[in-house]
Amino acid sequence: MLTEQQVLDALKNVQEPHLGKSLTDLEAVKEVKIKDKLVSLKLAIAQPGTAEQMQLQQAVVSAVKEAGADSVGLRFEKLSDDVIAEHGGGAGSKEEGETLLDRAKSGKTTFIAVTSGKGGVGKSTVSVNLATSLARKGKKVGIIDADIYGFSVPDMMGIEERPKVVEERIYPVNRFDVQVISMGFFVEDNSPIIWRGPMLGKMLNNFFNEVEWEDLDYLILDLPPGTGDVALDIHSMIPQCKEIIVTTPHATAAFVAARAGAMAIKTDHEILGIVENMAYFESKLTGEKEYVFGKGGGVKLAEELKSEVLSHIPLGQPEIDEENFAPSVYDADHQIGKIYMEMAQSVIDKVGK
Repeated sequence: MLTEQQVLDALKNVQEPHLGKSLTDLEAVKEVKIKDKLVSLKLAIAQPGTAEQMQLQQAVVSAVKEAGADSVGLRFEKLSDDVIAEHGGGAGSKEEGETLLDRAKSGKTTFIAVTSGKGGVGKSTVSVNLATSLARKGKKVGIIDADIYGFSVPDMMGIEERPKVVEERIYPVNRFDVQVISMGFFVEDNSPIIWRGPMLGKMLNNFFNEVEWEDLDYLILDLPPGTGDVALDIHSMIPQCKEIIVTTPHATAAFVAARAGAMAIKTDHEILGIVENMAYFESKLTGEKEYVFGKGGGVKLAEELKSEVLSHIPLGQPEIDEENFAPSVYDADHQIGKIYMEMAQSVIDKVGK
């Protein structure tokens, strides 16, 4: 049976990234809970919510699994200022050139948040295909998988590699000419994320400021559903952000999505339009359309928010290419891919870029 001492022994060679000392030497392991082979840890570090924390997370998970754990859950808090000062740490920070938020404020990069009132409406599928379609239109595009608890973009785009970290800077993964960053890149074996709201905001800030993005025309933000902490942080951090709201035709989904739209309006975010996903199913044999989830939700939502429906996207799935596997990305000449290309052009026309 795995013991607390075995876990602590496994962490003796794992260093706190900012102070360069062992986690055990710093007495940074504040809590160890073991149930069967499931280990839960609370760690104190000098600068939570940074790119270095994500690297540390990978190192801790690997070390504890080597000691015999099947799964590792992590929580982080800040070391006391006295401990940081005692071990030679400082609170300084440096500014390196123009950040992505600077480009947003100057209008060089357009931020587009893709949001929804509830999960399961295909918000991430819309985010991924809008990003790849904009790239096919010749635009420089990035995507942040800001759905930190339900990250799925790497899997949907068939990404197996991880970002490179060079001199404390993260370089996004490039796939289909889209620069991609996701919490999923920094989690071992689909481990759970146990973070509170303030930590999520810090992580988003790092995605904006500590990632070496190229000069982007568009940054797509795949937000968590609803109006929680991450959505609030986006609205406060990026007042220039534009939004696309995803719903299904079902009246209840549209009703719930209206809350996300109301938040956008109250914070002066421009709603580019509504995407009605799973709008219908079209038979390949007869061409007949079946409205599986009903009709009218997208139109009703657009009327309520004084916006318009950008696209009605049918039920379907991409053709699977085993050599270039991406289970959720449609080819440009696919029937649904063409709808996404039209949506991308509508976005370009609306933004004027």
